[in-house]
Amino acid sequence: MLLDTLSDALSVIKNAEDIGKPECMISPASKIIGSVLEVMKGKGYIGEFELIDDGKSGSFKVQLKGKINKCGVIRPRHAVKNGEFEKWEKRFLPARGFGSIILTTSNGVMTHYEARENCIGGLLLAYVY
Repeated sequence: MLLDTLSDALSVIKNAEDIGKPECMISPASKIIGSVLEVMKGKGYIGEFELIDDGKSGSFKVQLKGKINKCGVIRPRHAVKNGEFEKWEKRFLPARGFGSIILTTSNGVMTHYEARENCIGGLLLAYVY
C-alpha cells in the first residue's frame, strides 16, 4: 500500500544503492519526485533519469552512481524560514556542509544552500548525503 510516493521512491533508491545496482525503477511517477530527482542529479548523487510513460501513472528509470550514503523524507513537512536552516542541518545531516536538505519553495524545489542564497524559506521535503 502506497502512502507516501516520495518516501517510497527514496527507499527504492537507497536500497538499490546498498545492493550496488547500476539503475532502479521508481513507480509511480509524480512531479514532486521528478523535481527531487532533478535536484539530486544537479548535486551529483544520481546520474541521468528518464520518465517512462506507460499510459497509467508512469515510472522513472534512474541511473545510480553509488554516491548516496543515506536519503530519506522529512515528515511532517515543516515550514522553514530563511534563518532556520542550521537547526534542521543539525537534525538531519551528519556534519555541517555535508549533504543537502531538499525543500520546496515559491521558486521551485531546491537545496537549502540555494534557498539560503536566495533568502527564501519553504517546506522541508527530504535529505540526502
